[in-house]
Amino acid sequence: MRGEQNVLSPTQVGLYLKTVMERDRLLSGLLVRGEISNYKQYPSGHHYFSLKDESGAMKCVMFKSAAVRLRFRPENGMKVIAMGSVTVYVRDGVYQLYCTAMAMDGIGDLYAAFEQLKNKLAA
Repeated sequence: MRGEQNVLSPTQVGLYLKTVMERDRLLSGLLVRGEISNYKQYPSGHHYFSLKDESGAMKCVMFKSAAVRLRFRPENGMKVIAMGSVTVYVRDGVYQLYCTAMAMDGIGDLYAAFEQLKNKLAA
């Protein structure tokens, strides 16, 4: 085994990865296209979901401050383009997209918002 000075805790590794990822220009202002899965909005106003494609998935969070600017209501199965930064959530040891904006992929988000409102009023 290596010397004791090379032994790190999970928190130390997570903080190191977080620092590296936050300095990477590619991982900030990133656009990610995928299908929403496991969508949940909490009473706090934060939105948690995954973006999936044919062979992978990415955990995402959109805090209330960004979510209030959404012009449509995200739903499971919806194809979207999310913008944000990828970093490590140290407590859980997972990387995730901190989503700051989202648009529907394929049709405009204003149109989608109109359709959702129309369906809600018809119901």
